[in-house]
Amino acid sequence: PMVCYQRPSVDVLFSSVARAAGPNAIGVIMTGMGTDGARGLLEMRRAGARTIAQDEATSVIFGMPREAIKLGAAEVVVPLEEIPKTIMRMLEEEDEGRIHKPLSQRDGEGPRDHGSAESDARQALSQG
Repeated sequence: PMVCYQRPSVDVLFSSVARAAGPNAIGVIMTGMGTDGARGLLEMRRAGARTIAQDEATSVIFGMPREAIKLGAAEVVVPLEEIPKTIMRMLEEEDEGRIHKPLSQRDGEGPRDHGSAESDARQALSQG
């Protein structure tokens, strides 16, 4: 069936990932028109997955990321060129034994902006 006027739908994919992988997944929503993917990404976040949305400045069409951000589905919002590095950072955090909590166990966290590569490097250096 059609979901969000689409078939196949990103929402269906993300919902399936939320059920099958839960906190063992990373969801990324990037440039695109409409609302498809926003609810599914929220399901992933509620299941404990890490979630990323592309920022408006680097999106050709900001529809899908905007809707995900509005719903609180995006844990972080980053420029297109920062998405791979953000995924790697999330994987490294998991490897370091940091446990990712499902959204229901967090204290009202909104999306975080990780800023530029320069600020990331400075932060890493300051932490020793």
